[in-house]
Amino acid sequence: MNFETDILSVFDKKWALLTAGDKDSFNTMTVSWGGMGTIWGKPVATVYVRTSRYTHEFMDREGYFTVSFYPEEYKKTLGVLGSKSGRDMDKMNDSGLTAKEAAGTMTFEEAEVTLVCKKLFMQRLEPSNIIDKDVCKFYENDAPHDMYIGEIIDIIKKPVNKANFDDPHNELFVEEP
Repeated sequence: MNFETDILSVFDKKWALLTAGDKDSFNTMTVSWGGMGTIWGKPVATVYVRTSRYTHEFMDREGYFTVSFYPEEYKKTLGVLGSKSGRDMDKMNDSGLTAKEAAGTMTFEEAEVTLVCKKLFMQRLEPSNIIDKDVCKFYENDAPHDMYIGEIIDIIKKPVNKANFDDPHNELFVEEP
């Protein structure tokens, strides 16, 4: 498995969809907090989900999840998926994205890259453990986040159109030879 990207920008600048569940019942949400690295000798992705989010129920219940990244043209769609709840609307049909199975969980055909992850660890980010008090503002009037660490078991890459190599929006994803 090879995947090169600017790990300090890919979540913050590209955004991502976090998806958990199976073809019969799944939910997705936009995430801009996350990271990638190595822990316990495994390649991992880390995501953070507020306990109040509908996707949190799926993340707690399921053993696998995906983190998928999209071309710039989907930024508006990702914005809607991050601001509306699957409890209140059929986000999958309303988004216009095409759901597909990936290792028993779900992702979308339109993704440039999908990280398929096996859940390894979950822990609540307790506001009382925050050292930098400026960070506390994120929890003054909202639910805490749970951190999920997943082993990256597969990386699904959409075939790269050679015409897109000059596209400045593709700078975060580099196909390794």
